Amino acid sequence: MAEAERIIGTPDSPEAGAAEPEKDGGAGSSAAPARGRRRIAALFAVAVLAYALDLGSKLLVVAKLEHRDSIQVLGDWLQLEVIRNPGAAWGIGEAFTIVFTVIAAAVIVVIARLAKKLYSTPWAIALGLLLGGALGNLTDRIFRAPGVFEGAVVDFIAPKNYPVFNLADSAIVCGGILIVLLSFRGIDPDGTVHKD
Repeated sequence: MAEAERIIGTPDSPEAGAAEPEKDGGAGSSAAPARGRRRIAALFAVAVLAYALDLGSKLLVVAKLEHRDSIQVLGDWLQLEVIRNPGAAWGIGEAFTIVFTVIAAAVIVVIARLAKKLYSTPWAIALGLLLGGALGNLTDRIFRAPGVFEGAVVDFIAPKNYPVFNLADSAIVCGGILIVLLSFRGIDPDGTVHKD
């Protein structure tokens, strides 16, 4: 969490405050809060969309495909196959389901806490993808068997020679890639662009 706060800045940090528009009644002072609210709205809209797609797809595949043969989408290269995964990718850490639950919850708290300093649309999209994906997998961890905070995540997208995943995982990976690209381009969440 400390690394995320260092990159994004915290609501009370002097660095985040320094990047804010002037608040002394200048021409841009009323536009900045509205712009920030639009970025927060974009973040939560992306998160809700990612979460809804993940939840809907899981409900559908559990109802229609679980306990059935896999469906070939692109021959052996891509199949739909429902598995319950208590761990991470490749089934790693199956005994640490509670740890993954805590990590997902921490990601959600950090993103929600730091959203008020967001003035960059690309960062809003990236964080929205992370938030929606984390919420999707956290929902499984809380509400699916074998029990609260120990539930197995529903995975169903099965590429050849790759771990089975779901739409929440895709959202998290896409959000992470976007954050890396924004960082390489020197774009901060507050809209500041570094030219170095």
